[in-house]
Amino acid sequence: MLLILQNFIKSAGLRNLAGPVLIVMVLAMMVLPLPPFLLDILFTFNIAMAIMVLLVSMNTTHPLDFAVFPTVLLITTLLRLSLNVASTRVVLLEGHTGGDAAGKVIEAFGHFLVGGNYAVGMVVFLILVVINFMVITKGAGRIAEVGARFTLDAMPGKQMAIDADLNAGLIGEDAARTRRAAVAQEAEFYGAMDGASKFVRGDAVAGIIILAITLVGGLVVGVLQHNMDIANAAKNYTLLAIGDGLVAQIPALIISTAAGLIVSRVASEQNIGQQLVRQLFNQPSVLILAAVIIAMMGLIPGMPHFAFLFLAAAMGGLAYYLINKPAVEEEVVAPVDISAMPVVESTEASWEDVSQVDVLGLEVGYRMITLVDKTQDGDLLRRIKGIRKKFTQDVGFLPPPVHIRDNLELRPNAYRITLKGAEIGSGEAFPNLFLAINPGNVTGELPGTVTRDPAFGLPAIWIEASMRDQAQNLGYTVVDAGTVVATHISHLIQTHSAELLGRHELQQLLDHLAKTAPKLTEDLVPKLLSLAAVQKILQNLLEEGMHIRDMRTILETLTEHAAQSQDTQQLTAQVRMALGPAIVQQLYPAAQELQVIGIDKELEFVLSQALQAGGGKAIEPGLANTLLREAQNAVHTQEQLGFPTVLLVPGQLRDLMARFLKRTLPQLKVLSHDEVPGFKSVRVTAVVGGRA
Repeated sequence: MLLILQNFIKSAGLRNLAGPVLIVMVLAMMVLPLPPFLLDILFTFNIAMAIMVLLVSMNTTHPLDFAVFPTVLLITTLLRLSLNVASTRVVLLEGHTGGDAAGKVIEAFGHFLVGGNYAVGMVVFLILVVINFMVITKGAGRIAEVGARFTLDAMPGKQMAIDADLNAGLIGEDAARTRRAAVAQEAEFYGAMDGASKFVRGDAVAGIIILAITLVGGLVVGVLQHNMDIANAAKNYTLLAIGDGLVAQIPALIISTAAGLIVSRVASEQNIGQQLVRQLFNQPSVLILAAVIIAMMGLIPGMPHFAFLFLAAAMGGLAYYLINKPAVEEEVVAPVDISAMPVVESTEASWEDVSQVDVLGLEVGYRMITLVDKTQDGDLLRRIKGIRKKFTQDVGFLPPPVHIRDNLELRPNAYRITLKGAEIGSGEAFPNLFLAINPGNVTGELPGTVTRDPAFGLPAIWIEASMRDQAQNLGYTVVDAGTVVATHISHLIQTHSAELLGRHELQQLLDHLAKTAPKLTEDLVPKLLSLAAVQKILQNLLEEGMHIRDMRTILETLTEHAAQSQDTQQLTAQVRMALGPAIVQQLYPAAQELQVIGIDKELEFVLSQALQAGGGKAIEPGLANTLLREAQNAVHTQEQLGFPTVLLVPGQLRDLMARFLKRTLPQLKVLSHDEVPGFKSVRVTAVVGGRA
């Protein structure tokens, strides 16, 4: 049996057993009779525990540093009540034998602290109960209640601030998880304190009831069972009951004070003692004024002159010390001869000094800081978070976070967006104004600062907030400054999606896909294709405005054809053929018939010959000029008809035409015949090099 118990203690650990054993012992005291000596030990332990709790409370810098306090409050309250029950049993059984019947501690509190006068003891006990019940516990409970309410109300804002910092790259996932747990724990702590304060209030009420029961029960037992006269019985049992009540109420008062200190303090890097010294006794002007007032009161006839004047002198001396403290410190510091000092070499450079360039960055002028500051109701961080989430859902991979910083070199209302340290977009936004964008069909003019929408270049006007409704009635699209910047960022990351897909992002994408389809990635990377080759193929797709959400089809196609060819352009063409229905769906969302731009047969033949002669990489300059001019005319015709600008060419010409027309006609999408699904019909509405 002992061996089993030893193994159990070893496996469970002494620390894990401390809590259950303590609770069982506390509950056992309510049932089992305790000798007076053990009561003395337990009462002393109760007082020591209360003092320890008070000292810990005063030395915490944040409420969560003592997060176990509500549980400690319950355990100490239960311990006091158990001791009350145990001592009451001893008082009623042995009270007739004298004042030490329930132990020396109760006797000391009943005789020494109140001078053996049970009337004085009764008054002192009631005063302590009133102070504890009506003042300290009630105030601490109210503070905890309000703190819990405000903490719960502030939780969504704190969670959003954490998400914003995570989205901006200011903290990592582990730090965000830790801060979220701290926010939740803070709310739970104040909620628990709100309930735990009821323990102490109930303990105060129970102390009064136990005192009354002990008094009445002691008189009955002493007079009827032990044949004591009423006077002796009243004196013995009253002093014992009062001593028992005081020995329990004083620790209760200390614990209540600790609870008030915990919930009433403001979080700081200093404990309560440091805060009191720095904030209360560190202002010489206040001390001088208080010393003068105390000294004047001490001079009034009939006042205790020594006490008042002594305290006034002490406060004046402290004020004098504080006033002269900086001067003394300055005198102690002797002038230093710099030329005589040894030359100390600066710290050697290390790899820690290397700073990486942000992949995506947003730099703002000082007047735009309000847009990214949560304390000033700036919601740009939340908008950027939404942009990244929408990009991830639409394009198919998670872009890098946008790192935001202020730049005093910019104009106050200017901002710029950078990609790998290079500027890819800039503009101006006015936090207190609205941008009225002209979509082309407005019915009137507006007063304001004429500009252009930084994202799409549409004509726009910065207007006052009071003109917002008028602008909307005239047909303008009205947005605030945060929306202007967010839209610009969204447009640019869509445009530069291929550059945002780095090796790190691709590896994360493959790791995420491997959780559900591990064989797809194992069979392809790095057995058949390198990570760099897969990255290049995906970038080719992104450069032409395609999404890569269907990674299953992409990887299956690459696995099928990578054994025959390692050329990324050919593999991209194979992937485009496999994704043909999705490409067509993206260009023609709900059309069964595809209205496309065709290419003249003669021009097609010439291009094929030129492609073979030039090695598939370039077009002869004269032919290039003709092709560009014809393509521009065809795009103009297609736009007038209201059809998508899509050029349909043979498969061998698609890559060449797409690369050639990308810079001059970025709105023109190039499809090959092999990418059009068989269930779609095609109608040529414009022709490059001829007429439809």
